[in-house]
Amino acid sequence: MDAAAQRHELRQRLADQRRALTPPERMSAAQGLRRSLEQLPEYLTDARVAGYWASHGELPLNLVIPPLAARGQQFLLPVIGKGKRLRFAPWQSGEDVQPNRYGIPEPVAQDELLEPFQLDLVFVPLLGFDRRGNRLGHGGGYYDRSFAFLNEQVRPTEPLLVGIAYTFQELPEVDEEGWDVPLDFIATEHELIDCNPGVNA
Repeated sequence: MDAAAQRHELRQRLADQRRALTPPERMSAAQGLRRSLEQLPEYLTDARVAGYWASHGELPLNLVIPPLAARGQQFLLPVIGKGKRLRFAPWQSGEDVQPNRYGIPEPVAQDELLEPFQLDLVFVPLLGFDRRGNRLGHGGGYYDRSFAFLNEQVRPTEPLLVGIAYTFQELPEVDEEGWDVPLDFIATEHELIDCNPGVNA
């Protein structure tokens, strides 16, 4: 089996495992995720925080988002734009959303779209990860394409990229591709993983 087929099979297995979780398991993980993120100072202070609308079994951010508004921070959701690039629209709980081409909700109000470089902190969905910050995504390349500019900068910098995952999504190693943009941290329901401990010390 070639590498592409192996990655496809791995994606499928991890996606199936994620979808098989029960609602109580997801809720428990959401509580643990918030505790993990509270160890990250940027989560408590950064002005513009982007996330995602959990779909296909992704770890939900429903307990992570409300404290942002209470602290005066802005939350944004990704919007698919031209050239398979992401931009980000402010969104608050209760505001209208509409499904994009993948059926994932996007904010209806898109008057103020921000570019990736304008963000401070980004919660990145993923299918698999390793502790060096390598991420196995869904294969569309949206995040790598949108945040490619970070590969030309000394990391960590802004925006800080934090992968969000269940513990079972950890892999011994994720093969790196030339276009991959590594994560700075990974937050699971059990821990906050610093992907560059020497740099951030």
